[in-house]
Amino acid sequence: MVDAYIGLGANLGDAGAALAQATKDVARLPGTTVVTRSSIYRTAPITTFDGAQVEAPGNDYLNAVLKIQTSLPAPVLLRHLLQIESAAGRERPYLHAPRTLDLDLLIYGNGHIESPRLTVPHPRMWQRAFVLVPLAEVGPGLVSDRQLEAVRHQRIERVSGL
Repeated sequence: MVDAYIGLGANLGDAGAALAQATKDVARLPGTTVVTRSSIYRTAPITTFDGAQVEAPGNDYLNAVLKIQTSLPAPVLLRHLLQIESAAGRERPYLHAPRTLDLDLLIYGNGHIESPRLTVPHPRMWQRAFVLVPLAEVGPGLVSDRQLEAVRHQRIERVSGL
């Protein structure tokens, strides 16, 4: 079994219900157990403009991170996550489009994967408070104080506990 971390986010429809359903769907994957889910956080939508992360127009997101244990290989786990997104009505009309559900494979054990379809650890997670704050909650020692300080300027608000 491998410890893996999955970022969850949604800002269309009933985002809270989407995160709850996604957690149940991940728990039903073969060879997979949800160990814990972080608190839920409300965050501003962000995009990259001239190399800087800035708030984008649109509804705030609800975000969380799951810690799972799985026997699924990373590419198979990713395929399942994309199927869960699709079942939740996820569309990809343009980069950084609002979404009914977003599931990102953040960390897969100690693995480093670079392929056309999957990069682990997630390449931009260290730039995003909506990943680092909940990841620090469920994965003590995975995120340093310095990394959290680097994203402190990004708007994030804890809205519910575990």
